[in-house]
Amino acid sequence: MGDQLVIVESPAKARTLGRYLGKGYVVVASVGHVRDLPRNDIGVDVEHGFAPTYQVLPAKRKVIADIQKAAAHADRVLLATDPDREGEAIGWHLAELLRASGTPIARVMFHEITKKAVQAAVADPRPLDLSLVDSQQTRRLLDRLLGYKLSPLLWDKDNPGL
Repeated sequence: MGDQLVIVESPAKARTLGRYLGKGYVVVASVGHVRDLPRNDIGVDVEHGFAPTYQVLPAKRKVIADIQKAAAHADRVLLATDPDREGEAIGWHLAELLRASGTPIARVMFHEITKKAVQAAVADPRPLDLSLVDSQQTRRLLDRLLGYKLSPLLWDKDNPGL
């Protein structure tokens, strides 16, 4: 069996997990979110079910390229992003970007960074929780829709340049 790729959000966490998991695992960090709605556009198609348009964040292009290269050589990708809806969404975005590699992808979660907890999580992977992903996406889309509609009104009426 070849290496398994484990993706976390934090470089410090990546180093710690690398020590805990040892040989047979490559641990890398996404350094947070890797995709978002466009910076200069609403990025939400309200005419077609509020479909979002995501873009790779420019600052993350090299990180993504490195992760994609590692995934292409791995037997399995384990998404070990934070155990909350943001972490689940980051994991989903990574899975979407890695799908073309054909490497199996699973989600692992741990609530403490101890050798025992990390090894137990890796031994019991699960699929991504799409309800948490949907929850984060809904919050993000509402932020964008309300922000794009209300901010100009507030600037005009209350506080220019806010």
